[in-house]
Amino acid sequence: MASSLDEALQRSNLSQSNQMEMLTFRLTDNQLYGINVFKIIEIIECPSRIDRMPNSHPAVKGALDFRGNALAVIDLSEAVGLPAKEFHDELAYIIICEYNRSLTAFVIHAPETLLTRSWSDIHKPEGVNAVSLVAIAYADSGEAIMLLDIETILSNVVGIERDLSTAAMTEAEGKGSGRHVLVVDDSRTAIMLLQSVLDKMGFTNTAVMSADKALEYLGNEHGRVDLVISDIEMPGMDGFTFTRALREHSDYKDIKVILHSSMSNPSNRLKAEQAGANKFVAKFDPDSLSEEIFSLVEA
Repeated sequence: MASSLDEALQRSNLSQSNQMEMLTFRLTDNQLYGINVFKIIEIIECPSRIDRMPNSHPAVKGALDFRGNALAVIDLSEAVGLPAKEFHDELAYIIICEYNRSLTAFVIHAPETLLTRSWSDIHKPEGVNAVSLVAIAYADSGEAIMLLDIETILSNVVGIERDLSTAAMTEAEGKGSGRHVLVVDDSRTAIMLLQSVLDKMGFTNTAVMSADKALEYLGNEHGRVDLVISDIEMPGMDGFTFTRALREHSDYKDIKVILHSSMSNPSNRLKAEQAGANKFVAKFDPDSLSEEIFSLVEA
């Protein structure tokens, strides 16, 4: 019991020190990939038979019963344009992950090991047009670890709700006028979704792809920023550290901050509060997001 508690505390403390623990794994190209352990619920062997769902994306291999829930099974290799994993004929594994308030099962070739890395050692690739790749880290051996843009993958494979409801649109009409929102996210898909909602709400908005760029933007006196909406997982500086940096700066300490993350488990709500964020909103629910935005800018 003590060791389990120590491990839980150690992982919780990662959010206080700009670090991330990742599980590394391989896909069919035998390249090393990584995923935040906070998103992983369980790792299981892939059954040799998964019944196909009709009219689904080719990377969706079917549905899996997991603790009484039917989960979509996505071949992660095929979803990023690699050869499909032949799980019918060879050993494969499934990572059960929580993204955007729901569970998804990803088929991988094989899990490897757990590594802890500082976000300052995780870099966004420059000049690389790979829509599914969000960052690169390195293993102790020096081998590159590819961190995937799971939000883009899920958007392409199963779709993400993008639009405000009619009722939310009516409620939002005109309320964003004259107000400026700074969006901070390393995923182009997440930025596109956020800006679409903010545009419909009438907000002027600016997007940057890292916390460092956000601090640079604020420091260059581009005018008043009424609200910052920031991701948590970002190369260079995570959203918790970014929020603490704002709260410690005399010029930015009063800016309203929403941490907006696909890590939707309840513990992140507490960590967001401890970092000084005004709100934590799980990705991606346009109506809930608009409600929380208005609760802050109208306060």
